[in-house]
Amino acid sequence: MELLLIRHALPIRVEGEEGTAADPQLAELGRTQAQALADYLSGEKIDVLYVSPMRRALETAEPVSARLGLEMIVDEELAEFDRDSHFYIPIEELKEEKDERWDDLIGGRWGSDGEVDPNTFKDVVVEATERVIQAHPGQTVAIVCHGGVINAYFAHLLKLDFPMFFEPAYTSISRVLASSAGHRQVKSINEHAHVRELL
Repeated sequence: MELLLIRHALPIRVEGEEGTAADPQLAELGRTQAQALADYLSGEKIDVLYVSPMRRALETAEPVSARLGLEMIVDEELAEFDRDSHFYIPIEELKEEKDERWDDLIGGRWGSDGEVDPNTFKDVVVEATERVIQAHPGQTVAIVCHGGVINAYFAHLLKLDFPMFFEPAYTSISRVLASSAGHRQVKSINEHAHVRELL
């Protein structure tokens, strides 16, 4: 089977009150990116569409679902590590502003107060992704999720210790070929020609 791991489109910046989940919606540019993704994927035969329960992933998957005529299957374990965080700031903004939360991210202190263990998160992602693979032998499956989810699964495949080694572009596609015998082959990482003019 072939697995497409797709990062969500650009969301808005949200800095809410502690104890509330930010869970941002897509920015206007993000909606354009999501439509470009749907247009691009219309040239492929995709059998199944999974999506994270978070709003930015759901809103990215909606045009894909409509264009391909696929039901969105929501999987709670494909959520990002920041699902309970009271803020969401796009990574490029964190880096540009030299925000200390960028240092926390690359330092492995995840979540609002560093309460998310990167290795535990990685284990959950790997188990969920492998469950999807096992459920769809011989099919092509797309998962619309998050940069952390994609990093975690590919770090597992590449046997990297820290599950955050690259920055997926918005609506980028990373592909894995998976056999029923347990073989996993990285086919591509971070394809984003379909939105190169929209980043």
